[in-house]
Formats: sequence, structure tokens, C-alpha cells
Amino acid sequence: MSKIVATLIAGLFATAAFAQTATTTATAPATKAEVKADKKAAKAEAKEEKADVKADAKLEKKAAEANADVAVAKADADKKKAKAHKKAVKAKTEASAEKAEAHADQKAAAAK
Repeated sequence: MSKIVATLIAGLFATAAFAQTATTTATAPATKAEVKADKKAAKAEAKEEKADVKADAKLEKKAAEANADVAVAKADADKKKAKAHKKAVKAKTEASAEKAEAHADQKAAAAK
């Protein structure tokens, strides 16, 4: 974007220098008007570029926030998964212990 602006400004100066073959009083106010127009155009372009940069920054910020939200959600999901796994292991261990105890009771009852 800055290269385009620089090219446009250089083109304006080149055309102004080429068009200014004879110095007269009528061209002097036109040159001032051109300079004023150039300043206004430069200000407008700078303002537009600033707005573009600002919009890009907002988008990047939203994307970063979204990525942070996703990371938090993944961490929560991992935490819940680990908790569920721990409960399942505990239940399996308890079931295995109960099964072993029931089997031992059956052997003891069969031995009598």
C-alpha cells in the first residue's frame, strides 16, 4: 500500500514538473491548489490506511481470543476426560475386588 502511495505521489510531482514549462501568475495558484489537493489526498489515504490497520488489529485480536477460548475448552474437555477415566478405573477396580471376594466366598462355601 505504501509503495502505491509513493508511486502516486511521485507521479503527481513528475506531472506537475513536466506541466510547468513557463512560470506565470495563473499557474502559481493552480500549483498551490494541487499541493493542497495532494495534502488532502495524502491525509485521506493515511486515514484509510490507519482504519485498515485498526480493522486488521481487531480481527487479529478476535482470532486470538477465539483461539484462547478453544484452548480453554480443550483443557476443560481434557480435564473432564481424565476425571471420567479416573472414575472408570476406580469402578473397574472395585468391581474386580468384589468379583474376587465373591469368588473367594464361593470357594469357602464349596470347601465346607
